[in-house]
Amino acid sequence: MNFSVYWQHADAVSKTLYFILLAMSIITWTLFIIRVLGTRQLKQQAKQRMQSVMSNLQSRLTGVPYDQRKAAAEQAILQQMSREKSDADKGVSVLGTIASIAPFVGLFGTVWGIFHALVAVGTSGQAGLAQVATPVGEALIMTGLGLAVAIPAVLAYNICVRQNRNLAHDLHDHAHGLLIDTILQDKKVAQTASTNTANTQAIGGQA
Repeated sequence: MNFSVYWQHADAVSKTLYFILLAMSIITWTLFIIRVLGTRQLKQQAKQRMQSVMSNLQSRLTGVPYDQRKAAAEQAILQQMSREKSDADKGVSVLGTIASIAPFVGLFGTVWGIFHALVAVGTSGQAGLAQVATPVGEALIMTGLGLAVAIPAVLAYNICVRQNRNLAHDLHDHAHGLLIDTILQDKKVAQTASTNTANTQAIGGQA
């Protein structure tokens, strides 16, 4: 038996399920490639955007008390990290959905095919192995197709989730470094201002 024989015996429902599984497979591989390549680019772009956010925030909050500057910086970093994580998660839930429902779509096709095979056997009145084996074998093809779609979707989903987890850790470390740099810079500015004030007072006292 080859695919052309299966296709000739398949009815409209079986063919529709086949196209649904084919579409799921195309979506799975497309999303997987986009996510794998996109996450690498997103990591560099996310760090640059976080740095830009911090730079813009510092320029706007010049002269604001230290505690307020620190709170604003932490809030801005958390919001930017949330945006980056949301961008990284786009499409991942679709992979999880396909991985979950593809086996059931294939199973439904198998049940539908076996049902029609049994109806055909009942109509012909012949229930020998030769009459049952071919229709049942054709029906079981749908189970194989469902698994062929679901297994890559599961693997792609797990890989994308792991990549996003690593991305989140990298962004967290980068954000921590930015906050430390901001704190050190504020302390340096405060020390400079304090030194300048002390020098001004000393000069004024001498005068």
